[in-house]
Amino acid sequence: MRRRATTGFTHPDVPQPPVPGSTIDNARATSATRLQSLPQRTYGFRVLGMGLAALPMIAVLREHGASWPAWAAMAWICLVWPHVAYLIARRSRDPFRAELRNFVLDSVFAGGAVPLMHFNALPSVLLLTVATADKVNSGIRGLMLRSLPGMVIALVLGGVLTGFVFEPRTSMTVLLASLPLLVIHTLAVSLSSYRLVRKVQLQNLRLDEIARTDALTGLDSRGHWESLADALLRKHQGDAQPATLMLVDVDRFKEINDRFGHATGDDVLRGIAELIRRVMPEGSHAGRLGGDELAVVLPIGLAHAEVAAENIRAAVEALDFPRFPGLQCRISIGIAAAPEAGLDLREWLEAADREMYRDKDERRGRASTPAERGA
Repeated sequence: MRRRATTGFTHPDVPQPPVPGSTIDNARATSATRLQSLPQRTYGFRVLGMGLAALPMIAVLREHGASWPAWAAMAWICLVWPHVAYLIARRSRDPFRAELRNFVLDSVFAGGAVPLMHFNALPSVLLLTVATADKVNSGIRGLMLRSLPGMVIALVLGGVLTGFVFEPRTSMTVLLASLPLLVIHTLAVSLSSYRLVRKVQLQNLRLDEIARTDALTGLDSRGHWESLADALLRKHQGDAQPATLMLVDVDRFKEINDRFGHATGDDVLRGIAELIRRVMPEGSHAGRLGGDELAVVLPIGLAHAEVAAENIRAAVEALDFPRFPGLQCRISIGIAAAPEAGLDLREWLEAADREMYRDKDERRGRASTPAERGA
């Protein structure tokens, strides 16, 4: 009974592999998007941090009986500037560059606020620390160092304008007013960092999966498959666990590509790969060595591997492609038992390769094994 293929081959439940090259392109597009969306991502933190900084500043200014210019400066820094900075960046031709300048100005305003508070210890240290931590949290290399000169200059100029009045003592009122900035802003930054770390971890997992998977067939990539096959070989040589290597090659694959098109050739490979996944016993590993050659390492003996090979061969010959009724696939299979100690994966592959070409030349349509040759 022929297996009917719907969209190329017979198993529509097979997940479609990723398009080659799309991961890099998507990564570049994502990076560019993140750069241009920096103002939006920064806006909330700037409003939160500077809004909370208003509490200790108000407490200090009230204790000192500050004049209206000091109150106006506080209102500008804490309440107005975050929104102005966002508008500047959004309306700029280069939002990313504009936001970098805004970061520097954040440090300038933080430095200028310290003399306004007469260098009150806790809120001054807290404000400068938060302004610096925001630069680190942005993830932009060198931003913190670029912002420090502006912060220092603003602190000195502010000190000149206020006469360098130095009153570092922090009252209980100011201390309590500083706690929301200390606690809430710190937790917000920590949550943002946690989300970023989780996102990076998920991206690393996806990249690792892409590196381990052949994009066309969904089988293991060659490098990943070789590491798994080598591990099974060492286990066999160490504790005599059964292991067999099977190489599968599509007969006349070039003719399939030339006659039916490369897209159909890809469908053939995907269909065979799915059949191999279905037939493989637990603990097996299938990979694509390159071109139309697939490899399977099985944790079973030679006799059982021959049965699996015949099952794969029969299933492949039963594949049906509705668009091309005349297309019937056949494969050559080479099977080799795991070599003893002193030989490695290369010798194992070479042994299976010889069996595969013997099958291709002498017994097309049947699996060639050492046992058959001795019969």
